[in-house]
Amino acid sequence: MTMQKPFAITLDPGSSLANKTGTWRTERPVYVDRLPPCNAQCPAGEDIQGWLFHAEGGDYEAAWRHLTRDNPFPAIMGRVCYHSCEGVCNRGRIDAPVGINSVERFLGDEAIKRGWQFTPPTNESGKQVLIVGAGPSGMSAAYHLRRLGHGVTVMEAGPLMGGMMRFGIPKYRLPRDVLDAEMQRIVAMGIDVQLGARVADIAQSMVDGGYDAAFLAVGAHIAKRAFIPAKDSAHILDAVSVLRSMAGAEGEGSQPMLGRRVVVYGGGNTAFDVARTARRLGATEAVIVYRRTRDKMPAHDFEVEEALQEGVMVKWLSTITQAGDGALTIEKMVLDEQGRAQPTGEFETLAADSLVLALGQDVDLSLLDGVPGLELKDGVVQVDPATLMTGHPGLFAGGDMVPAERNVTVAVGHGKKAARHIDAWLTAPPRSLRSLPPEGAQAALGRPGGDLAATPSAKHPLATFEHLNPWYYSDAPQTMRPQLDLARRTSSFDEVQGGLTEDNALFEARRCLSCGNCFECDNCYGVCPDNAVIKLGPGRRFEINLDYCKGCGMCAAECPCGAIEMVAETG
Repeated sequence: MTMQKPFAITLDPGSSLANKTGTWRTERPVYVDRLPPCNAQCPAGEDIQGWLFHAEGGDYEAAWRHLTRDNPFPAIMGRVCYHSCEGVCNRGRIDAPVGINSVERFLGDEAIKRGWQFTPPTNESGKQVLIVGAGPSGMSAAYHLRRLGHGVTVMEAGPLMGGMMRFGIPKYRLPRDVLDAEMQRIVAMGIDVQLGARVADIAQSMVDGGYDAAFLAVGAHIAKRAFIPAKDSAHILDAVSVLRSMAGAEGEGSQPMLGRRVVVYGGGNTAFDVARTARRLGATEAVIVYRRTRDKMPAHDFEVEEALQEGVMVKWLSTITQAGDGALTIEKMVLDEQGRAQPTGEFETLAADSLVLALGQDVDLSLLDGVPGLELKDGVVQVDPATLMTGHPGLFAGGDMVPAERNVTVAVGHGKKAARHIDAWLTAPPRSLRSLPPEGAQAALGRPGGDLAATPSAKHPLATFEHLNPWYYSDAPQTMRPQLDLARRTSSFDEVQGGLTEDNALFEARRCLSCGNCFECDNCYGVCPDNAVIKLGPGRRFEINLDYCKGCGMCAAECPCGAIEMVAETG
């Protein structure tokens, strides 16, 4: 009689049911990639988490090159961007947001200091694109189109590149050597920039130059006016003219004569820029008059705070009803239930040597006269939001020219987006306009061109704070950038905000939580009770051996960055 072995001994080696999961697991862990909130928020479309990863490893050039895949102006944006990315940073729920803007500026400054350059394209497409305007949107588009191998000509009506970055942002916020360095780096890629070249007729300009597509990026340089009864002796200027004239040493007029008592009418960032400029020009009083309360003011809070520190005064709930010789008549206002300013009939007199109107700007759209298919509404060009193409095939627009928030970051993002879709348009363009007679311009521009880019793939789900395990992150307060002392701030145009040192930049980059994306911390590998997590090697992350995974969810619970989720078994 043959003796049977115990059941456990009869099983083939390596197939023990005591180790394998069997069929009772109800959930399994899956590695996922989520969209970091900073990336999702950035109007320029930067992969912020991606370039911070390089920066925290100390490879600053790799970080700069990763960043400039999307935005060619890190030194500029590190100074003038309002960094909405930091407002949604998950780190802010632990101690303080990562100083993304500070690290971006550090990388941009390092690139200028070390002479890092963009690589010109290796293949030429043979296509030619006209860009109207050498501001942030136009030069962003020029950069991205040139990277794709297209010939690019930029026509700029002004004497210098930069657009409203040069003529609308004071030097104490954006030094001109920084602006020039980042502009010239783009030009060095082989872009033809024609200064003092005003485009009066876009259709004819395209025919004359034989361009296959065009991008319109004219800035809002025309100041809005308001009817204020004024005596002949009243000294009334507009904010755009005042800020433009501050480029006097650069060939654009001379510094404005504002006097000792300056009143600025408006509540946006431009109003505060003018008031702060007036203080630097020697004004003993710089007063902003605004119709509503501070919480209704469109100016960013840090601009208001810096201005108040510098002695700028603000008269809230006030409007100007008359301008006279050395004085203004101010009417007090109240807010109704809808938050609208209503007059009270109470008046006061405010001494003023000059009144500067900062009530917004318009775009000169005269170059579009006669172009069929365009829709103009509320002073801007209507475009397809997905492609930025106007109603006229092959003609794209962005920045201040289209319905959108007006700031440098949005404009830079428009340039990149338009370039991508112009490139798609040029893959099957209409026949060249180069051979057409002038009278054929309108009809030629109206022919359909190539297919635009396909609908972008769906984005990853957002990596919210609830996906993270903050226990693993120690407190590390944000590094604060140094500021110029107050005396020098009000007596010179030296830059107010300083930059980070290399040590501080490295520390700040390392504060990033890598929200939603595995950074190979080995937590899942270490906590798995069944040794079911397999390391694939540096940069390759992990995989789960489902033969042994029991679906306990410990790896997902202990993942610091939320890169693992538990999904139901399907069969």
